[in-house]
Parts: sequence; C-alpha cells; structure tokens
Amino acid sequence: MGVKKRNKISAQFNMSSLTDIIFLLLIFFMLTSSLIVPNALNLKLPGQSNSTSTVSQRPDELRISSNGSFYFNGNKVSESALYSALRGVRSSKGNEASIIVTPDGRARNQHVVTALDLIRKARLAAILNEAAN
Repeated sequence: MGVKKRNKISAQFNMSSLTDIIFLLLIFFMLTSSLIVPNALNLKLPGQSNSTSTVSQRPDELRISSNGSFYFNGNKVSESALYSALRGVRSSKGNEASIIVTPDGRARNQHVVTALDLIRKARLAAILNEAAN
C-alpha cells in the first residue's frame, strides 16, 4: 500500500504579514517626520566666508551683563526699550541690519534667549559673540 503521511511540518516562514507591518511603520514615520517643524533661532555664527563683503556701517551691539541688564550700544536699556530700539534699527538700516549679541560669561541663558527672541521679533539678524568674562 502506498499510503503516505501528510503530517509533515513546513519549515517556511510567511513574510507577507511582516512586510505589511514594516510598510505601515515606514509610512507612519515619513508622515510624522514631515510634520515636525524645528523651532530654532536664525543665528550667524562667526567663521570664515568665501564671499568678500564690504561693511559700510558698523553693526549695533547688545551686551548682556551677569545680572541680566541689557546694554544697547553702550546705553543701559530695559526689555521694552530694547525692543523699541531694535525696531528703530530695522526701520533705519533696512533688511541688512544685524545686531552683535555679547553676553557676559556669567549671564543666565534665559536673558540671552530673551534678547535673541526680541531680535527675532524685530526681524533682525543676530550674531552671537563669544561670552565676555
């Protein structure tokens, strides 16, 4: 008699369900990564530049002391007066205006971020200088 057993176990693995899950995860991460918008400050860091540019006017300077006081072009100003001065710079110098921000070495980060946020609101370019000690 030629009766054969059909209880043979298959050693193959079905990959179709695994590939479905991988494609769903891929689509999920592609969609969520395109929705992420970085909230960063636009800073011009010091460094070398290939283009040669001539500076016709001296940029304005904002110093931040260790106790959080703001000094705009050497004059002590409050936070609201600083924003008014920054808007004045924007209206007088136009789109090419830039502010050099020099914080004290012991200044709190919150004061530096506040100053950079005011500069961003005034739509000016900020150049963050090395902290003075």
